[in-house]
Amino acid sequence: MLNCSKSKEIIFAARGKRGKSVQLPSPCLDVERVSSLRVLGVIVNDQLTATDYVSNILASCNSLLYALRILRSHGIPDTSLHDIFRATVIAKLTYCAPSWSGACSAADRAKLESFVSRCNRLEYCNSEVPTYSDLTDEADDTLFSRIMASHGHVL
Repeated sequence: MLNCSKSKEIIFAARGKRGKSVQLPSPCLDVERVSSLRVLGVIVNDQLTATDYVSNILASCNSLLYALRILRSHGIPDTSLHDIFRATVIAKLTYCAPSWSGACSAADRAKLESFVSRCNRLEYCNSEVPTYSDLTDEADDTLFSRIMASHGHVL
């Protein structure tokens, strides 16, 4: 049974091809049509790009940097600051990365790389933190390994 009060409609269209959208019969009247949805914390838009999500996580991570700056001003040791950075900022940047990182534009990737580079320059993380593309590659490899292991394949 569909919960009509919690339902939304999104129509995915090919880039540059905005034409008539087909109106399918709905089990609910007046379902709201949206251009983006938050699915398990990841924003999916009607163009299937990650731009909305990247903007959202960068804003959230900048708030986390403010918290890290406050912790630093209160004298937290650098090793603890680096641990907190990995547990908060890196975790947020890599959450569900295999599901959305492939939809990033070159501009989105550049923003993410620049953010990680800035964090490194400001010494919120140690110099061992890889580039953003390396982080997403690692997340992809981990997911692939888990899938292969669950199917009985050994890598």
